[in-house]
Amino acid sequence: MSQHQSSKALRNAIAERNDPERGQVMVAECPSRIVLGHITSRWGVLVLVVLLDGTHRFSALRRAVGGVSEKMLAQTLDALAYDGLVLRFAHQVVPPHVEYSLTPLGRQAAERLEVLVDWIQDNFPLIKQAQETAALKAA
Repeated sequence: MSQHQSSKALRNAIAERNDPERGQVMVAECPSRIVLGHITSRWGVLVLVVLLDGTHRFSALRRAVGGVSEKMLAQTLDALAYDGLVLRFAHQVVPPHVEYSLTPLGRQAAERLEVLVDWIQDNFPLIKQAQETAALKAA
């Protein structure tokens, strides 16, 4: 049995427990889909992976995640904090000093995402080649 088959079998066995608290991301109405969207959004993935390195201030996160606007970073951090993945700590000083870090749950998610990000970076030459091939066929 391959690793994929064994992990799928494990997921199915867990799902068969009929745990009413367990998310069902394949069900359109399940609120866990919203969490999936927060975690797997372009900025959500990158923010979570950057926070694996430790606590960051807003400005440091914005520099680390190239291309993100202040508005999108703020929305992403708010969503991830709401989901219990990111901890926001506001120091009571002037000017405001806010720091963000991963919660234990956020660390679990970020570690899984880091594997995907690494895989994409490692395999990007092959991906780019496939894209170029597809573009030539479409032309």
